[in-house]
Amino acid sequence: MVSQSSSVGYTIMGKTADLTVVQKTTIDTLHKEGKTQKVIAKEAGCSQSSVSKHINREAKGRKRCGRKKCTSNRDNRTLERIVKQNPFKNVGEIHKEWTAAGVSASRTTTHRRMQDMGFSCRIPCVKPLLNNRQHQKRLAWAKDKKDWTAAEWSKVMFSDESKFCISFGNQGPRVWRKRGEAHNPRCLRSSVKFPQSVMVWGAMSSAGVGPLCFLRSQSNAAIYQEVLEHFMLPAADQLYGDADFIFQQDLAPAHSAKATRTWFKDHGIPVLNWPANSPDLNPIENLWGIVKRKMRYARPKNAEELKATIRATWALITPEQCHRLIDSMPRRIAAVIQAKGAPTKY
Repeated sequence: MVSQSSSVGYTIMGKTADLTVVQKTTIDTLHKEGKTQKVIAKEAGCSQSSVSKHINREAKGRKRCGRKKCTSNRDNRTLERIVKQNPFKNVGEIHKEWTAAGVSASRTTTHRRMQDMGFSCRIPCVKPLLNNRQHQKRLAWAKDKKDWTAAEWSKVMFSDESKFCISFGNQGPRVWRKRGEAHNPRCLRSSVKFPQSVMVWGAMSSAGVGPLCFLRSQSNAAIYQEVLEHFMLPAADQLYGDADFIFQQDLAPAHSAKATRTWFKDHGIPVLNWPANSPDLNPIENLWGIVKRKMRYARPKNAEELKATIRATWALITPEQCHRLIDSMPRRIAAVIQAKGAPTKY
């Protein structure tokens, strides 16, 4: 049965049509008198859900309740400028500078305003130090390799060293940044290649990973050739069998030494030319990151336990993970070209 009223609107099949001005006025008046929604719906001639929606809609349009904010929009703009100029400062330092600018606010308010602006405290990404000449060499190298397919990159064995520490908690200063600003130049931390520490050498291809080698001292040409002899060659047999492959390494002094170049020539192994300071182009860097993230909650008590944890975690890397990383090489090349040789997000 359809009920209809020319003065208050109508309801069809349980759905309420748009409320008339008369209905809205009736609802507002009865609501101020403290009537229930059921009574209001009966008096206004509409459904109870329509009454509820109208009341809630009116409530949202009212002035916000609660204490007035102690900082103005101008104060907040000052805070945002301070954070952007000093993204590596902690909350206490930022708060001190903000209050020195004449703003009366607590440390908690400072932190809350920073969060309201979208700032989060994060571990900064590390960028390699590149000069203009290295930018140009990276760009030229990327243009030379832009037509390589994923199948061609699968013939490359990638290698690298990485530092592992017993304590993973000391990750250096943090940075305040907004979503999407991870690779903004002001939010990046510069790095220095190969600090003096025990390093782990590893290799990978699209077929998986090779055995790890723990270096007892900083690598020189003689030590590196031993690594190649006892770890790289077995890795090549494991990953490629009798098939040909190209070996990748960075430009560390031990890698580019004349004796090392002679070693590769004597063994008939071609070496991929590689631009300096380009960890973003090497997919094994992503594997190191995976291993370190998985070891985040590990608490080895000594160096031997640390090595055992690294080996166990490295063994969990699947060929599928490696294959996906190798497939990303054309995209990495395109990113370097688009960035005109500058470091990329990879």
